[in-house]
Amino acid sequence: MSCHEARVLGNAQVDFQIALAGNPNVGKSAIFNRLTGLTAITANYPGKTVELNVGIVNYRKHRFAVVDLPGTYGLDAVSEDQSVAKDALLFERYAVVVIVLDAANLERNLYQALQIIDLGLPVVIALNLVDYAARKGIAVDTAKLEQTLGVPIVPTVAITGQGLRRLLDTIISVAATPSGSQGNVKLTYTHSELIERFRGTFKDSSELAPARPLPARFQQRLIEGDAEIEAALHGTLTGRKVIEVANALRTAIELKENEPPQLFFCRERQRIAHEIAQEVTRPIKIREEAALLSRHYAVWPPTAIPLMFGVITGVFAFMFFVGGFLSDMIGRLWGSFVSPELQTAAYWILRNQLAARIALWGVDGGVLAALSVGVPYVLTFYIVLAILEDTGYLGNVAYITDSVMRKIGLHGRSVIPLIMGLGCNVPAIMATRVLTTRRERLLASTLVTLTPCSARIAVVLGAVAYLVGWQYAVVVFLIDLAVIGVIGKALNLVMPGESEGLIMEMFPFHMPSLRSILDKTWFRFKAFVFVAFPVVTIGSIFLGGLYELGLLNAFTKISGPAFYAVLGLPPVAVIALLLGILRKELTLQLLVALAVMQYGASAHNLTVFMSPAELFVFAVIVTLYFPCVATMSVLKREMGWKSTAAIMVGDIGIAFIIGGALFHLLTAIQLA
Repeated sequence: MSCHEARVLGNAQVDFQIALAGNPNVGKSAIFNRLTGLTAITANYPGKTVELNVGIVNYRKHRFAVVDLPGTYGLDAVSEDQSVAKDALLFERYAVVVIVLDAANLERNLYQALQIIDLGLPVVIALNLVDYAARKGIAVDTAKLEQTLGVPIVPTVAITGQGLRRLLDTIISVAATPSGSQGNVKLTYTHSELIERFRGTFKDSSELAPARPLPARFQQRLIEGDAEIEAALHGTLTGRKVIEVANALRTAIELKENEPPQLFFCRERQRIAHEIAQEVTRPIKIREEAALLSRHYAVWPPTAIPLMFGVITGVFAFMFFVGGFLSDMIGRLWGSFVSPELQTAAYWILRNQLAARIALWGVDGGVLAALSVGVPYVLTFYIVLAILEDTGYLGNVAYITDSVMRKIGLHGRSVIPLIMGLGCNVPAIMATRVLTTRRERLLASTLVTLTPCSARIAVVLGAVAYLVGWQYAVVVFLIDLAVIGVIGKALNLVMPGESEGLIMEMFPFHMPSLRSILDKTWFRFKAFVFVAFPVVTIGSIFLGGLYELGLLNAFTKISGPAFYAVLGLPPVAVIALLLGILRKELTLQLLVALAVMQYGASAHNLTVFMSPAELFVFAVIVTLYFPCVATMSVLKREMGWKSTAAIMVGDIGIAFIIGGALFHLLTAIQLA
């Protein structure tokens, strides 16, 4: 594809598009974020539920799209996201495929690189993490590796941006090179003569060669017995003849090697990857201070378990103390300096008492509620999440939790979506695609909806930990953890099938980049601000209209006694629960807005009109009941309406049963 060939991606006109491919945890996403500036959009791959990140790069008068393919260890897909990566490379047209390799684990990474090079695609290799490789005592001869593979090699350190300008220049150069002239080196397999005979037969025979020759990438996969390629070719007479030739070649290889051709190619690539890695790497002196970074103390149970609980405790302690301080400071400053001025302005501008009071529900109570929850708790969690991601710690948690996850029908990798759910349930649901079976995805998705996202954590910390006591917040989280365990165990018993085994590698820690942390935090929090603030403001105005016009009181008079009898919550709390279905952070924010408008700015302390027991029950219900609309929408797309409806009804039922039981238990204790 020519560099000047215009393509349209969504509404963006681009000159060409490239793909980023590579193993998991090689820094592929870090390169993507650096190149695109965290301005990516998501797009569903045709016919799949998997979403790909797509970004636009403007560089040296060129404008091109970057598609971040899912991280995989090879082209033999076993899950939907791996299937998407494979199909994109086989069936989509990219001007360049950038393969990201980990310089510290070159032999392992080369296996997939060899597969992609075998497809005859225009390739550029970003040899990433060269700084970490040096700290491990590994140096890579990039010139020799480039000569061996026949593709451009660019050393990079994605987290700092080192080498990325050269990478962009190389991408543009390769994209401008006519297709088929990149000059990739032909890899020498044990039976290369048989393989070339197949290619020659296909090229020379007028009977087999169609008007448009079979692409080289199809030829290679056909030789290896790719069922999807065979299915695509089987509909034509020419295709069926090509398949017959490929079958004869595979039979010849199997007779000579006494093993299936797929296993032969797998073994051959492993051999070649080993030989190349041995040839191009050499040991160098390790700096003493860096040696400690290579120790996997995060996965050795005697140290890993205390470390994991220490990290969890540290996260919640940080959010509790820092979030509580910020919430209190924002409330005091707003009540002292902003709220009086807003009230004066509202009455002066609107000249109507009723209209002014309704408007103040949004611009005073609503904005204060959004600030006093969003900044202290959601923002602080995003900071912590970015740190955990950049250090690489989240991946190590999967190993140490594998034995626990198996008790509920999952494996250690399933804990990653659950941890992501602590930030937001929406990407956590999508992250279940890495699991290989629908059973595992459905089970994990159900548990994700019960995982308290940052918005629900904000409710617990803001309504219970800060106002009632941190020990009560711990009890809320323990109740939620117990529910997740019981539901997971029950579903594991009733759902047919069982979990597959866990095979994964351990990744070392990395020093996080301050810029990367700030970029990720702002990218996520910006989305929260642009969505939550308008919704909170408009929702508060709507709630204020209902209240000031007397409609809210009428509703609460009808439904309030019933809800109080079951859950022990005041009517305004029930209203907040209902409106919180839009977004979970609205639950506490609208409750705060209601308190502010009824009792003044100082009433952001909810104990003014709710008892500690009521706040405790309220937080438990918020943690367990109906996930937000966005989560249910994604769940419907991933699992279908029937499964979504079943999860929704189950969550609501569990929340009300446990909430009601706690209310009556606390009431009985108080009476005793």
